[in-house]
Amino acid sequence: MIYSFFRLWPLLLFPVAAVAQAPADTIRVLSYNIHHGEGIDGVLDLERIAKLILDAKADIVGLQEVDRAVERSAKRDIPAELAKLTGMRVYFDKNITHQGGEYGNAVLTRFPITSAKNTHLKQLAPGEQRGVQQVVLDVRGREILFINTHIDYRANPAERVLDAEALQQMVTGAGKRPVVMVGDFNAVPTSPFITSVKTFIADAWAIAGEGDGFTIPVKKPTRRIDYVFVSKETVVPVRLEVIKSIASDHLPLFAELRLE
Repeated sequence: MIYSFFRLWPLLLFPVAAVAQAPADTIRVLSYNIHHGEGIDGVLDLERIAKLILDAKADIVGLQEVDRAVERSAKRDIPAELAKLTGMRVYFDKNITHQGGEYGNAVLTRFPITSAKNTHLKQLAPGEQRGVQQVVLDVRGREILFINTHIDYRANPAERVLDAEALQQMVTGAGKRPVVMVGDFNAVPTSPFITSVKTFIADAWAIAGEGDGFTIPVKKPTRRIDYVFVSKETVVPVRLEVIKSIASDHLPLFAELRLE
């Protein structure tokens, strides 16, 4: 396993914007695969992604497919730009080098970051390295563990078993801290992989979502592969919603959660 600690440099650059605060025991979470900022219209538009985050009044956002200094996205520092546009703190991790830059996942948050690290998932065959961000946040005086990941789309059963085991260790390692885990899991709810994940953490959509919860493709979605999971004893899903947008090739998933 490879770890990357405390890459929190943007915190010094951008003040955290004030938004209408949720009740003291409630947090608003968003999971969004942003396709390096490019929408299905072929336009790279970070402003509309930022507007979506602000309109949702999100407190914590897990972003997947994030570029920094990559040629295809004009070498822009996407995590830093989104932090500035939203007025949020950002924690970014590279999982691979791509087109002269870095490609990975990012967390935006209005809460102080206590600690953060990235764990590379084990690979059984050559392919894109995937990672899992683990960010401990101080939520109004209470620590929670926020996990953000993007699982490989190749349904290698043996590798998926290892992925589930790694995620379970992270959730178990949180101890009494509430856990929120989000991301693009590239698997439908009935798959063996998601079935395994649901043995140690709850699928928030299954508890408080209405309808199918499909997040891909954007125009006529037919699959649910983006998730918000929560620790079963300490986090209660209140409301979930799939937000309509053409800003990426995925739809963003919003969750309002109550900390017990």
